Amino acid sequence: MAQQRLRRLPATFLELEALDEAETRRFAGDIAMILGSGDVVCLSGDLGAGKSTFARALIRSFADDPDLEVPSPTFTLVQLYELPRFDLSHFDLYRLEEPEELEELGLHDLLETGAALIEWPELAEDLLPPNALWIQISEDGDNGERRRFAFYSTDPEWEQRIGQTIEVRDFLKGAGLAAAERRFLAGDASLRTFETVTGESGKSVLMRWPFSKDAVSDAVRDYMSRVHLAQDCRSVLAIGSELRRHGIRAPQVFAADLEKGLVLSEDLGDETIVVDGLPEPERYRIAVDILVKMHSQTWPRTVPHADGGRYTLPDYSSEALIAEASLFLDWYVPEFCEIAVDAELRREFELLWQNSLEGIAGAQQGWVLRDFHSPNLLWQCGAIGTDRIGLIDLQDTVIGPVAYDVASLLLDARTEMSPELEAGLYDAYVSGMEKQSSGFDRDSFSRAYSVMAAQRVSKILGIFVRLARRDNKPAYLGHLPRMQAYLDRVLDRPGMSDLKDWYGRFRK
Repeated sequence: MAQQRLRRLPATFLELEALDEAETRRFAGDIAMILGSGDVVCLSGDLGAGKSTFARALIRSFADDPDLEVPSPTFTLVQLYELPRFDLSHFDLYRLEEPEELEELGLHDLLETGAALIEWPELAEDLLPPNALWIQISEDGDNGERRRFAFYSTDPEWEQRIGQTIEVRDFLKGAGLAAAERRFLAGDASLRTFETVTGESGKSVLMRWPFSKDAVSDAVRDYMSRVHLAQDCRSVLAIGSELRRHGIRAPQVFAADLEKGLVLSEDLGDETIVVDGLPEPERYRIAVDILVKMHSQTWPRTVPHADGGRYTLPDYSSEALIAEASLFLDWYVPEFCEIAVDAELRREFELLWQNSLEGIAGAQQGWVLRDFHSPNLLWQCGAIGTDRIGLIDLQDTVIGPVAYDVASLLLDARTEMSPELEAGLYDAYVSGMEKQSSGFDRDSFSRAYSVMAAQRVSKILGIFVRLARRDNKPAYLGHLPRMQAYLDRVLDRPGMSDLKDWYGRFRK
C-alpha cells in the first residue's frame, strides 16, 4: 500500500547526480552537519530505495559514532537518540494505519528538544510541519547500485543550507579531501561554525564564517563595527601568519576560500590549560611566558595575507572599550538590578569609563588578542617552551593596552582563579617583563591591569546574560557568580575607588 502513496514532489530546488554507497554515506554526513533543533527531514522513496541506509548513516555521523547500533523503527515506529548536540528521532511510518497516530507518537514534543528523520512521510498526510525538508531517493536507472536525490521544501532556508553544505564538500575536494569525514565541532559564542575534517593524512579543522548580508542583523553588524570585531576571515590568516613569524604557535592554514568564508587549518587538539575543570598552574605559567614573549616584541599595524592584500589592525579605542563595557548596562543591570537604565545613568557610566581610560593612556600598547583565556589556549603534549600552547580565536586582535590580555588570562572566565594563583601569575608576568624589557613600568602596568580587568569583567557579565536571553544559551548564567566575584576583587585594587563606588549600587 505504501508504494502506491508516494508523494509527487513539486518542483525541486536541487537534484544531485547519482551517488554510490560511499558517496551516499558521506552526503548523509554532510546533511547531519546542517541539522538544527526543530528540523524535520522527510525521506521519501520506494521500498529498497535506500531511505534506511541514508538515515542510518546520518544518525551515526550526527552521533560521531560509526559503530552506533541503529535499528529500524519499522515496528516501534520511532526510535529516539539522546545525543550531546541535541536529540534525534528516527520515524518509520510504513505501518502507520491512520495519519492521526503520528500525534500519539509525540512528534511535536520531540521537536521541542531535537530534530526528526521520517521515512514514509507520505503516510502522515498533512500532519507534518509545512517547512520540512523532503528528500526523495530513487535508484539510478542505469545502475541499481547508485542513488539519486531530489530536494524540496516550502522553506527557502533549506535551499541555502543545502547549498552551504555542498559548498563545503566542494571546497574539501579542492583541498584534496574529497573523501574526508566531517564532524560537528562545538564552537564559540560567535557567528562562526567549526567542523573536524578527517582524511587519510589526519585531522584538521574547518571554520565556516558566513558573514553575508543576511547572516547578521543590522544591529549586530553595527555593534561589531563599533567595537572593531573582525567581519571576515582575512584577519584569521593575517594574524595567525604574523604570530607564527614571531615564534608564537598558531594553527597553520592549509586552504582557504576568503570569499566564501572557509578556512581549513591545523588541528591543535582540544586539551586546554585547564585540567579536570581547574586551572593547571604550570600551564598558566607557560601562557604567561607567551604574553611576556609577545609584549617584549614590536608588532606591525599592517600585515600581509594570503590573497596578496594587506590587513590593518584596528585600534582598541576608548569608544570601543566603553561600548563593550556598556553591555553591563544593556543586559546585566536589567536582569539583576532594580535600577532603570536611563540616558542620565548611561552618561554617568560612559563619563566614568572615559576618565578611567584616560588615566591609563600612557600604558604599554601592542597587539591585544582579546580572548586570551583557557578555551583558546590548547596544550601541546610533547612540545617544548612556549610551543607547548597553541593559540586559536585570533581574528579580533586589535592594538591597545597589553594589560587587557593579562587580565583575560589571570581572571579566566571559564574556571576558578583563586586570588593566590592570580597574584602568583601576576608577579611572574611582571618579573618576566622586567627581565625582557628595560622600559617596563611596573606602576603603569598595575593601573592598566586594574582598569582593563574591570572593563573585561563588565563586558563578560553583559555578554553571558545576552547569550542566555537573546541566544537561548542559559548555561552561560552558571559563570556569573565567578565573574561577580572577579569584579569585586578587581574593584578592591588600589586606584579603583571611583569605579568601586559607582558599581556598588548594582551589587545585591
